[in-house]
Amino acid sequence: MQLLALLIRGISAVNRAVGEVLSWLALVCVLVCFTVVVQRYVFNTSTLWVQDLYVWVAGAMFTGVAGFALLRDDHVRVDIFYRPASIRRKALADLFGVVVFLLPFMYIVLKYCYPAVARSWGFYEGSANIGGMPGLFILKGFIIIFAVLVGLQGIAMAGRAILVLAHREDLLPPKLRYKLDDERQAH
Repeated sequence: MQLLALLIRGISAVNRAVGEVLSWLALVCVLVCFTVVVQRYVFNTSTLWVQDLYVWVAGAMFTGVAGFALLRDDHVRVDIFYRPASIRRKALADLFGVVVFLLPFMYIVLKYCYPAVARSWGFYEGSANIGGMPGLFILKGFIIIFAVLVGLQGIAMAGRAILVLAHREDLLPPKLRYKLDDERQAH
């Protein structure tokens, strides 16, 4: 159980670090979008690669921080049953959801996107727009990053659920434990 807790802490640390770094791309996206608007409406001009850039930065940010969102429990959930549930029931629901839905879906994403991403990297694919950004292959690589980070965080969620069901949640630091509904509202 100690090894499982160590694995959960390690995966969570990786997703936290990636999420905190890539979340700064939101500022970059806003600044680039602002630049596009000023170019278009103040100077009556447009630069295609800048238009590509803000869409690509947003895509990289959202795919890169998805595991971090899962770590923070910021994802969308239909929680009319989950929120009032006991910690043990939440653990059962999470374990079921990760094993039956999340991990198989991440496998499918990896299996079916890898050939396209590899092909894109093979010829250093750029924008389809003339004068657009080079490096579309890098953005497509974020699909792999998305699937790996979300899959790893799913494994950490399943591990946390197993620790709860084994009455060993005490092996995790408080920030990685389940929170009761009133604790969540306090933060």
